Amino acid sequence: MVLLVDEDVPADMVAEESGPGAQNSPYQLRRKSLPKRTVCPTKTNMEGASTSTTENFGHRPKRPRVSGKCQDLPAAPAEQYLQEKLPDEVVLKIFSYLLEQDLCRAACVCKRFSELANDPILWKRLYMEVFEYTRPMMHPEAGKFYQINPEEYEQPNPWKESFQQLYKGAHVKPGFAEHFYSNPARYKGRDNMFYYDTIEDALGGGQEPHFDGLIFVHSGIYTDEWIYIESPITMIGAAPGKVAEKVIIENTRDSTFVFMEGSEDAYVGYMTIRFNPDDKSAQHHNAHHCLEITVNCSPIIDHCIIRSTCTVGSAVCVSGQGACPTIKHCNISDCENVGLYITDHAQGIYEDNEISNNALAGIWVKNHGNPIIRRNHIHHGRDVGVFTFDHGMGYFESCNIHRNRIAGFEVKAYANPTVVRCEIHHGQTGGIYVHEKGRGQFIENKIYANNFAGVWITSNSDPTIRGNAIFNGNQGGVYIFGDGRGLIEGNDIYGNALAGIQIRTNSCPIVRHNKIHDGQHGGIYVHEKGQGVIEENEVYSNTLAGVWVTTGSTPVLRRNRIHSGKQVGVYFYDNGHGVLEDNDIYNHMYSGVQIRTGSNPKIRRNKIWGGQNGGILVYNSGLGFIEDNEIFDNAMAGVWIKTDSNPTLRRNKIHDGRDGGICIFNGGRGLLEENDIFRNAQAGVLISTNSHPVLRKNRIFDGFAAGIEITNHATATLEGNQIFNNRFGGLFLASGVNVTMKDNKIMNNQDAIEKAVSRGQCLYKISSYTSYPMHDFYRCHTCNTTDRNAICVNCIKKCHQGHDVEFIRHDRFFCDCGAGTLSNPCTLAGEPTHDTDTLYDSAPPIESNTLQHN
Repeated sequence: MVLLVDEDVPADMVAEESGPGAQNSPYQLRRKSLPKRTVCPTKTNMEGASTSTTENFGHRPKRPRVSGKCQDLPAAPAEQYLQEKLPDEVVLKIFSYLLEQDLCRAACVCKRFSELANDPILWKRLYMEVFEYTRPMMHPEAGKFYQINPEEYEQPNPWKESFQQLYKGAHVKPGFAEHFYSNPARYKGRDNMFYYDTIEDALGGGQEPHFDGLIFVHSGIYTDEWIYIESPITMIGAAPGKVAEKVIIENTRDSTFVFMEGSEDAYVGYMTIRFNPDDKSAQHHNAHHCLEITVNCSPIIDHCIIRSTCTVGSAVCVSGQGACPTIKHCNISDCENVGLYITDHAQGIYEDNEISNNALAGIWVKNHGNPIIRRNHIHHGRDVGVFTFDHGMGYFESCNIHRNRIAGFEVKAYANPTVVRCEIHHGQTGGIYVHEKGRGQFIENKIYANNFAGVWITSNSDPTIRGNAIFNGNQGGVYIFGDGRGLIEGNDIYGNALAGIQIRTNSCPIVRHNKIHDGQHGGIYVHEKGQGVIEENEVYSNTLAGVWVTTGSTPVLRRNRIHSGKQVGVYFYDNGHGVLEDNDIYNHMYSGVQIRTGSNPKIRRNKIWGGQNGGILVYNSGLGFIEDNEIFDNAMAGVWIKTDSNPTLRRNKIHDGRDGGICIFNGGRGLLEENDIFRNAQAGVLISTNSHPVLRKNRIFDGFAAGIEITNHATATLEGNQIFNNRFGGLFLASGVNVTMKDNKIMNNQDAIEKAVSRGQCLYKISSYTSYPMHDFYRCHTCNTTDRNAICVNCIKKCHQGHDVEFIRHDRFFCDCGAGTLSNPCTLAGEPTHDTDTLYDSAPPIESNTLQHN
């Protein structure tokens, strides 16, 4: 029936009512011919089903009475007294004995009766007698149920509104059916309600008149019923308090619920569904489940608690073409197998579920399964959180996946899921694990605080990792190994204990547009024949090198900004190779680039500047092609070549250094060709200690010291160089140095040293302690405090006249007399500058000696 309000009364309510009666009781309806199951109901309180109520209305605040007549026709005195004079409390007491149809009729008598007959307390009592809910269960449309807090509901009487929405339905209430059909007078008017002892009986009565497919399963434990759903029925738990915990349906032999073709719009909600076999492990794998959803059906499963104690199979299995359920607000936890299993082209929508503490994966997606999974909480699994494999797909959005024993999300064997805006964190191993040709798109997720790498990619897998925040991992951020590939794009990777991105063992990803910063280790670590294209990233403020390339690796690093590191910018060592081009490398504590131990990279068109040490350091047999770079404003030499290293430098601009341009010492070699070296604070090129480079067609000019200085038994080949406009002079050779020279042009240098000597000045006056002019230097044994001190020729003549002096050699030095480090004050240099000692060579750069590996 349709419940009525106010003054609208349909004809069928005025007519004589005929309830179901004992002669044609629905309790005697034909059952479905199924094997008999055992039902274990809870004890039913039959007294609560009475038509009367015992609620005391005596303490209710009095309502204002409605004056005037309620009908257009004059009322008889008795009617007038009943309608107008009888106190509200008495009327409410009378109404408390009525059922819902009579209350609706009473509400049509007059405005006063309408107000009293719609009293929420009257309807709450009736409602709870029928449905048991302690909060109204709203059912505004097919497939949608939700409970409300009546005090917060916008309508005045949610109990009546819910009663109206739920009125037509069958009730499974063990032990009550016989009582209901044996007392037709007591339950007169409830001919649209049917009562059964078992769920099977209720499903068998689905073809009866007036039945619209709504089944209420009341409090109790229902065991081993055969529940195969082949029609669009609605089955919902009905119980006080937490409904799902009070209505328990379990099976010990077969799948508890099976949805078959024909159940496209079925609904099951607000109950506990269990599969609890006596022998936990004897079942065939995937044979039996709590819920089994087969081909061409799309039921709604809502607010259910789903548990399976079987050690094989899954709690929920969705399988086959056209299987497309909606599973929402369910709790799939504490299962001894997989929580949710979607396979064989099945789809479906899975939203707002709690999936936790399952023995295997929280969710499996396999064999072209393609679900939509949103806002699920997947956590504390005893295996992986989500496992997609064997061509499994799916769209995962806004899920919280954490504290699973293995990876939070695993992708394997051509699986290709899309994972968007999820949080994947605190995994006991990794966050995301893609392997054995897995794919997938991982977009705008937060991946953090995992014990191992935030993302693992291996064995020919090729995922897209885009726009994620990957941070605070107990190991690395992204780890690509074993022929892994992938597109790593636009991520924010920071604060990880090991490298932000690690590439090894023939892996070849594309890494671009990422921010990789503030790591406790290096930024990007490429080793063991790692490859990849690394472009347009910003790598900064990492504790170790911004980029490490080692052990046969050959990445391409292009257009990156690598800066503000606490050690080296880019570090090639132990046969690290690759291409470094068009990068901006600046402001590192150590060198911008270091090359050592057989490494042979191509370094071209980079800007390497602002380093607190040197620009490029090549040492310990390092090689490399260094071409077309701009190297400037470094605190020490723009390029250092030492210890048997042999790089090629072509067409570079090396300028405005706070030290020298190029410094070659300790057996360094190299080919320096067509470089522009200018405006450096010390020598444009310094060659020292047994080194032997080849300098060809370079321009060395506008330096604040010498153009080229060669000292300490070094040699060199100088061909076709132009050396001009340098302050101290063009070419300076220390004592005992022999060079090979051809077609060099040394012109228009300022020759400040010779001019100072000719004017009788102390050479410290023109160099201070920051530069090292090359000239004759002496030692005064009378004033000497250490065998490292050196004195210029003019100070020997003027300040140390008559002392015991000795000519040492022609070489680089600054005058200790002018610096004020001797006991005899200098009469030529003016105020002394207290300094420690004369250094004949530029201070060596800081080398990276600490090799930490992921």
